Amino acid sequence: MLRPVTLFTGQWTDIPFETICEMASEWGYEGLEIACWGGHFDVRRAVEDDEYIRNRLETLDRYGLKLWAISNHQAGQLVASVNDERFDRFAPSEVHGSPEKMREWAIEEMKITAVVAKRLGVEIVTGFTGSPIWEAWYAFPPIGDEAIDEGFQYTADLWTPILKVFSENGVKFALEVHPTEIAFDIHSSKKLLEHIKEDSFGFNFDPSHLYWQGIEPHLFIYDFADKIFHVHVKDAAINLDGRSGILGSHIAFGDARRGWNFVSPGRGGVDFELIIRALNDVGYDGPLSVEWEDNGMNREYGAREAFELVKKMDFPKSDIAFDASMKL
Repeated sequence: MLRPVTLFTGQWTDIPFETICEMASEWGYEGLEIACWGGHFDVRRAVEDDEYIRNRLETLDRYGLKLWAISNHQAGQLVASVNDERFDRFAPSEVHGSPEKMREWAIEEMKITAVVAKRLGVEIVTGFTGSPIWEAWYAFPPIGDEAIDEGFQYTADLWTPILKVFSENGVKFALEVHPTEIAFDIHSSKKLLEHIKEDSFGFNFDPSHLYWQGIEPHLFIYDFADKIFHVHVKDAAINLDGRSGILGSHIAFGDARRGWNFVSPGRGGVDFELIIRALNDVGYDGPLSVEWEDNGMNREYGAREAFELVKKMDFPKSDIAFDASMKL
């Protein structure tokens, strides 16, 4: 049986929830990964209002869509980040200007998200963790191993009580391994697992963020076979023309001068064939969730094309060796 193809609504929150349900259904999607911001889903309201949850589920059902995951990337980012004014957009105005109040709000928000996920019948929450040491990815001024270890432990100390709430509710948290997070590549992900021991913690695999760093994305799947809780389908194109570099040059996404850009699935360099084979090998049967980002393409055209591509590229693993019938 092929994996369901869903659409992550994080890049569509300027569109009313029912409208994006109607659009996604018309494009062929089988479900949504709903963003917990921008009016698509409010966990604070959902934890108290049964009718609100019922309305969201009935809206999905009306358009033939199912729900396998919800996302609270924005709140999760604030749990372990430095929370300066850049992050104000992720938190309510009453906590702006106070990094610790923003952190307290985010910790409570993530605990509530676990409770609400259970009420929705959802087993996966995707998101970010934040990082207190992201700026130290390039170690200048020099920073020792002890300071790095402290950053990982600080993150684990903040997230472990949250993850216990996830465990209590039978819900898993899937970190999207991503620059600006405490885990942004294979080695930092392994290090994080040395500090976070909760079974409810794992990863949301997104190949695009690994690919532009020079990492072979399918290797991540094999290295963390039992921790791949959710999968994003997103692509990137590298354009190192001799002037550009992979650090982006402080040039906005979509600008052709950048050394890399996110592009619609199938339009970049990610090898989805290897990814599907790896997912088959590790037994992942969850959704393939399209996170659509491409500043050079009409997004409605791109979302429709992405669904068709994912349906075409997915395939089940063989249950028989091709040469089994050749035995004498």
